[in-house]
Amino acid sequence: MPQDEGRVLRLMMKRVLVSGATGFIGRHCLELLLKRGYEVHAVTARSITGESSDLQWHRADLTDPLQVKKLLQKAAPEELLHLAWYVAPGSCWGSMENIRWVEASLQLVREFIDGGGRRLVVSGSCAEYDWRYGYCSEHLTPTRPGSLYGAGKHALQVLVDALVKEGSLSAAWGRIFYLYGPHEHPQRLVPSVITSLLRGEPARCSHGNQLRDFLYVKDVAAALVALLESDFQGPVNIASGQAVTLKTIINTIADRLDGAGLLRLGARPVPEGEPAVLLADTRLLREKVGWEPAYTLEQGLEETIGWWKEQLG
Repeated sequence: MPQDEGRVLRLMMKRVLVSGATGFIGRHCLELLLKRGYEVHAVTARSITGESSDLQWHRADLTDPLQVKKLLQKAAPEELLHLAWYVAPGSCWGSMENIRWVEASLQLVREFIDGGGRRLVVSGSCAEYDWRYGYCSEHLTPTRPGSLYGAGKHALQVLVDALVKEGSLSAAWGRIFYLYGPHEHPQRLVPSVITSLLRGEPARCSHGNQLRDFLYVKDVAAALVALLESDFQGPVNIASGQAVTLKTIINTIADRLDGAGLLRLGARPVPEGEPAVLLADTRLLREKVGWEPAYTLEQGLEETIGWWKEQLG
């Protein structure tokens, strides 16, 4: 390709900044954005892992306002996919880190707006809803978080919505439900069952009768990228729209690993306050964003099991 032609092509590419780029969801978003022709700027607090002509890494602590300002000045993104948050299993629900991340995220969004950013997508959570309702619809189910994590996410959504109304920024908020897949923290349900069975150890679980809405992480990433490319504004559920019991997932894993004899359903108590049913209304995702999952539960679990087999040798 001639040098001038390459320069013109570069100018035509959309420039997007992805926070949480090395995280569970973010790493899958990078690949999709690159395939769709974006100039991708990825931020991490860790050591820089490398870059290519269309993937540029930035090392920054997003809780440091000065580093955030410098990051936005250097990357100068037109679009922002904000995924970074404090998500340590167990402790994240009541941690004061959630307040810190509300502040950090708001600073990031303000710098993005001041730099001329045009399209923003932020990862929210099903924890923003009142779980007593079970079925969660964006415009019908009340937002009444039962945890500091959910309250932090929802507070940021309200603030971002107010900022959008004051200017020309286009913004959407993806409320992510339950997810699973490669790179998930090993303490969470799906990887804990898989790794226990692969090691020949008992998999201790709750009774497993809870109904949940699970979506494979690659589908979650694809939905967020589709949301970024759409003109949809406001909150939208990122989920499968299908309810499945936890014991169905557990038994599916056990069937594939011939580990039914190692399952210990009922060995763990159900956490206090956990709802019996949590299911997403996904009509807005399908009809307004135009996105549907590519993976079945069985396909997603098969890939996840294969990935963990490779990790454990």
